[in-house]
Amino acid sequence: MATFKRFEDLEIWQLARKLCVNIFEITEKGSFQKDFRFRDQIKSSSGSIMDNIAEGYGRGGNKEFVNFLSIALGSCNECRSQLYRAIDWKYISEEEFKINSQICEEIISKSGGLITYLKNSQYKGTKFHKTTNIEQ
Repeated sequence: MATFKRFEDLEIWQLARKLCVNIFEITEKGSFQKDFRFRDQIKSSSGSIMDNIAEGYGRGGNKEFVNFLSIALGSCNECRSQLYRAIDWKYISEEEFKINSQICEEIISKSGGLITYLKNSQYKGTKFHKTTNIEQ
């Protein structure tokens, strides 16, 4: 796998960022923008995905990274569930649901692959080596 020097280089973080932007945009229109509690909840869960990926990466150890990726996965599933509520309540279109649900599925799939890799890797993270790069 490639070597990443920053969390911004991780494809799963980039996908999570895209999802977060999409969620922001859909919550700023129509009935969604007036449902303050739900709007804040889905924005929070989508933001938590990218933040936990970044925080886990920054911890410098595989076990901690895996832990934070697991938390990000929980937030991603929460966000995906909230997308179902949003479509059921007619806050979003079928297309908006489909696009964002697919991003969630991709994050979940790619995060699972990264977790498996990290658990099986001989490399244990930067906190255990003098180098500052995490090899993926």
